[in-house]
Amino acid sequence: MERIVKANDREYNEKFQYADNRIHTSKYSILTFLPINLFEQFQRVANAYFLCLLILQLIPEISSLTWFTTIVPLVLVITMTAVKDATDDYFRHKSDNQVNNRQSEVLIDSKLQNEKWMNVKAGDIIKLENNQFVAADLLLLSSSEPHGLCYVETAELDGETNLKVRQALSVTSELGADINRLARFDGIVVCEAPNNKLDKFMGILSWKDSKHSLNNEKIILRGCILRNTSWCFGMVIFAGPDTKLMQNSGKTKFKRTSIDRLMNALVLWIFGFLICLGIILAIGNSIWESQIGDQFRTFLFWNEGEKSSVFSGFLTFWSYIIILNTVVPISLYVSVEVIRLGHSYFINWDRKMYYSRKATPAEARTTTLNEELGQIEYIFSDKTGTLTQNIMTFKRCSINGRIYGEVPDDLDQKTEITQKKEPVDFSVKSQVDREFQFFDHHLMESIKMGDPKVHEFLRVLALCHTVMSEENSAGELIYQVQSPDEGALVTAARNFGFIFKSRTPETITIEELGTLVTYQLLAFLDFNNTRKRMSVIVRNPEGQIKLYSKGADTILFEKLHPSNEVLLSLTSDHLSEFAGEGLRTLAIAYRDLDDKYFKEWHKMLEDANAATEERDEQIAGLYEEIERDLMLLGATAVEDKLQEGVIETVASLSLANIKIWVLTGDKQETAINIGYACNMLTDDMNDVFVIAGNNAVEVREELRKAKENLSGQNRNVSNGHVVCEKKQQLELDSIVEETVTGDYALIINGHSLAHALESDVKNDLLELACMCKTVVCCRVTPLQKAQVVELVKKYRNAVTLAIGDGANDVSMIKSAHIGVGISGQEGLQAVLASDYSFAQFRYLQRLLLVHGRWSYFRMCKFLCYFFYKNFAFTLVHFWFGFFCGFSAQTVYDQWFITLFNIVYTSLPVLAMGIFDQDVSDQNSMDCPQLYEPGQLNLLFNKRKFFICVLHGIYTSLALFFIPYGAFYNVAGEDGQHIADYQSFAVTMATSLVIVVSVQIALDTSYWTFINHVFIWGSIAIYFSILFTMHSNGIFGIFPNQFPFVGNARHSLTQKCIWLVILLTTVASVLPVVVFRFLKVNLYPTLSDQICRWQKAQKKARPPSSRRPRTRRSSSRRSGYAFAHQEGYGELITSGKNMRTKNPPPTSGLEKTHYNSTSWIENLCKKTTETVSSFSQDKTVKL
Repeated sequence: MERIVKANDREYNEKFQYADNRIHTSKYSILTFLPINLFEQFQRVANAYFLCLLILQLIPEISSLTWFTTIVPLVLVITMTAVKDATDDYFRHKSDNQVNNRQSEVLIDSKLQNEKWMNVKAGDIIKLENNQFVAADLLLLSSSEPHGLCYVETAELDGETNLKVRQALSVTSELGADINRLARFDGIVVCEAPNNKLDKFMGILSWKDSKHSLNNEKIILRGCILRNTSWCFGMVIFAGPDTKLMQNSGKTKFKRTSIDRLMNALVLWIFGFLICLGIILAIGNSIWESQIGDQFRTFLFWNEGEKSSVFSGFLTFWSYIIILNTVVPISLYVSVEVIRLGHSYFINWDRKMYYSRKATPAEARTTTLNEELGQIEYIFSDKTGTLTQNIMTFKRCSINGRIYGEVPDDLDQKTEITQKKEPVDFSVKSQVDREFQFFDHHLMESIKMGDPKVHEFLRVLALCHTVMSEENSAGELIYQVQSPDEGALVTAARNFGFIFKSRTPETITIEELGTLVTYQLLAFLDFNNTRKRMSVIVRNPEGQIKLYSKGADTILFEKLHPSNEVLLSLTSDHLSEFAGEGLRTLAIAYRDLDDKYFKEWHKMLEDANAATEERDEQIAGLYEEIERDLMLLGATAVEDKLQEGVIETVASLSLANIKIWVLTGDKQETAINIGYACNMLTDDMNDVFVIAGNNAVEVREELRKAKENLSGQNRNVSNGHVVCEKKQQLELDSIVEETVTGDYALIINGHSLAHALESDVKNDLLELACMCKTVVCCRVTPLQKAQVVELVKKYRNAVTLAIGDGANDVSMIKSAHIGVGISGQEGLQAVLASDYSFAQFRYLQRLLLVHGRWSYFRMCKFLCYFFYKNFAFTLVHFWFGFFCGFSAQTVYDQWFITLFNIVYTSLPVLAMGIFDQDVSDQNSMDCPQLYEPGQLNLLFNKRKFFICVLHGIYTSLALFFIPYGAFYNVAGEDGQHIADYQSFAVTMATSLVIVVSVQIALDTSYWTFINHVFIWGSIAIYFSILFTMHSNGIFGIFPNQFPFVGNARHSLTQKCIWLVILLTTVASVLPVVVFRFLKVNLYPTLSDQICRWQKAQKKARPPSSRRPRTRRSSSRRSGYAFAHQEGYGELITSGKNMRTKNPPPTSGLEKTHYNSTSWIENLCKKTTETVSSFSQDKTVKL
């Protein structure tokens, strides 16, 4: 399949019926809402079950209850759920409309017109301006920058904040901003069909009888933001759902909780139990009819042979199915929805999850998943914008063996710097960054005293980079940075008096402590992921040639002159300290070069650049040759600023036995550094496995070795567990994880992950990953994030949560059981696709440990009680069947049956389900281990259900047989018998209401005013309705509907009746009280212990003690991380990205010349090296 698009010709493109730019994240439309929603709702077994009951009740021969007792609550439940689903989808439509109605400038009829995004079509030419979101996947035609360059930020696609360069074809860049020429552009693009590969594009542009090949570097994808480029024009290739961003988004799925799925199974079991009861009673009816029923036929005026006993049993079976259906009343589902709605509002109203800086509250965007928040086992987190703030700050540095900068507050001897808490005052200087803060005044003192090493250190920061500068209208110096790391270093040098002012292809101008100095740029030795360093060679005004270098300490230290041994040891200790604090480090060094040596080296470099074979290898060798015998200056420490509270949140969630996996599109070093900064990775770990194989064989071998290494270190513990590798369905025994005694981490790259997700390798991957404490996946595509989530969901059968803030996280958020969106700096796509949203990662701790745990606790308590009370209520009919000739007569008044679940017992159980809590929110946060019962599904499962059923059966036996035995051959106080049916029914109904009310009082852990009102108020309402319905007045109005006239007044005035009610209540409740007393005192759970402690603290509250701040120990690992892209050095020295305002000065010594087209080709090639495996179809099976 291929796509053909012609520019400026909608009529031509319409014949292919390409999608327009409208997007849909909603589930329903007006026409499809009713059928799809009803289909989803009747997937609930209970709804289908009640529909069948309703049909049965419409048959008069078998119906002993009126049909409205079922249809009214059924319609109510379906309507409430439909309204909720419609409301949720309305907000999705609203957000879709917000995106679809964004304005974009489109070239129509030879002029630019404002057009809504949704009306943009393939082939249209669009104008973009700086800092605008890209509306669709575009072929870049021209831009404001020289040679058709433009810069884009792809954070929404891959999580990377460093800028990417794109360049238009030279034939189209000549179009510039000439509207007439652009309107006449009629090129035809033939390219690949829509797909989800973000790093790959293949196509051909045919224009003016010539063809030009297109690749990914000519394309700007939807979701990118145009940066540092005034304007650009692009031709729409893919629009709307065909864009690569939307191809990676995945579909909106219908999510149900594990409790929902369990309830579906339980309803089927209950229905089977109901059929068994019906069969028993039907057989009893047939036997009774054949043996005893004949004696009643004359009395009932039945004709002989008119009704057979078998047919009577058949009708009785269906009658009892209807009578006993209250074992699962439909009010259960109404109550569940109300409780979930209440829990959602608690999340929305929680002030402790409100982010005041942006006035952003937490929001429950769905009301059906709250209790699943209390069962999370795996969290899949994005890095950029989720764990971090996308802000780099220069924190500390080591210069000539001395540390400068901020030291964490602690109680050790290092208090010298922390005595001065006031930040350095930079306000006296012009052209400083006002937001920059530095707390060590000693550095400024060293600068003022003229310390040559400090000056040289800052000079390196001001010269060795790829930053571009410009002045805005107010005359302020603005830096255009390719990576945030460089921005932090150049800004630091700027504030300390070494201000980078401007550059040309041959010069760099900086202001050194007020003096303008121009350095001649002789060569730029660019950064790449293999070299892990960047160098510049410059000639200063005194004529000296200097090589300035910055890079990874592990690489740069090997290049040092032997005379640096003492300084190297000191700086290594400092770097270890920086790395232990989670800072990103770079080593700084320089070398003085001899003029003659440099000319010879430069000539060899020119020859290498002109070579046709092994060009890159020759250049790399020359770089290695000149970057030796360096003199160490020191090191920088930059903080990739974590969001507030990330470290504490990660630690707390780990204590709750929740595993956190980081899935990021960022590079490996950066992800690892953040892992250490968050304490997900620590130096105390037994081993960190890095999987970086380039094909399936290598990946399988690396996984096998890692497993052998891990198993070998735990062999003394794990004896005899067998892992079946050949089974497609992975069966991971809990023994495997329990036998892992140490802490391990797994780090895997995206190209390796693509092979690891293949069917024959993914079992090995998952087994190893699940035995590790931390998993970090780097350079992953949005679709791979979703595949990892699906892998854990499918084979671990665990409840998963995905959290992210960008469009590249949408697919993962939709795939997980729970999706959480952070309303951060990367737009709102993640929030719109999420189930819950808030502004800061730290709120996840409260969402899970407090709201999630409470929701699960409350829902489980609610279900246990609900099933108990309804079995107790319904099974009395079963026992009564043996005493009423199996005639399907109800033991209670029909009005009592109708009102029992709707009025008499609905409010108390709702109050418990909404407000109950075993421990306070603070104790839930302070003791994360309380979260584990939800993960193990201990509070409501099949075993708990059977216990509730047995409890209900016991109560129903007490409710029926104690009054029956007490009434047997007994006379009342007035000498009349009281063993009539109506008195018996009133006594049992009253006993039932009191028993279930006392039971819920025992179940309630947290009493509020509402609980008291609802529980005791429900009993009062029962008696008031009872006396009203048994009164003479209402009987006079509706004699057929209220036959129990005067019975309540007659029965409940007898002392013996109240004694029977009391005995029934005690017999029902006493075993429960005894069992719970013994359990709490002999086998208390952690929750029981904290409850007891809470009660003891109510009288005397000690001052709340905060957790001591744990300081990270120093680390012997490298803290290197540099978010930079190769190719920018070549771009700068070529001058392609510079406007020719001033002619560059000529010099006697020429800089390195490159072929006019090679630099962008090299940049394109190097950019795709790290993800080259994605461009091979055979390596990715998506």
